[in-house]
Amino acid sequence: MILYKNSFLTILLIITLTSCYKQEKNCTDFKTGKFEFSQEIDGKKQTSTFERIGKFQIETYNGKIDTATVRWVNDCEFILQKTKPKNIQEKKAISMKILTTTAKTYTFEYSFVGDTKIQRGIVTKID
Repeated sequence: MILYKNSFLTILLIITLTSCYKQEKNCTDFKTGKFEFSQEIDGKKQTSTFERIGKFQIETYNGKIDTATVRWVNDCEFILQKTKPKNIQEKKAISMKILTTTAKTYTFEYSFVGDTKIQRGIVTKID
């Protein structure tokens, strides 16, 4: 009976300590710099690189360069808006939310503003 009680208290303590754990986010480390993002599109891995400088993000994808404005809502959320959209789809702003960070990566979720379809990805800081 004592062994059972001690095991129960140990398990309860572990659950209590791990449920209070909150992963640290250092979103400000990713406000500027050079980054890489890969995702699968139509079964093929596609990679883009981008640089965030002040209020702008300059992206290179498939040899094409595109620029967007960056408006930070808070330290971990921002809105991207293409500066020269070529069609109606590109006119839509993208909401980005950083969920977790490591020294060189961040996990984020994104969607078009007003859209309910949320996608996730991981970005790597390369410089």
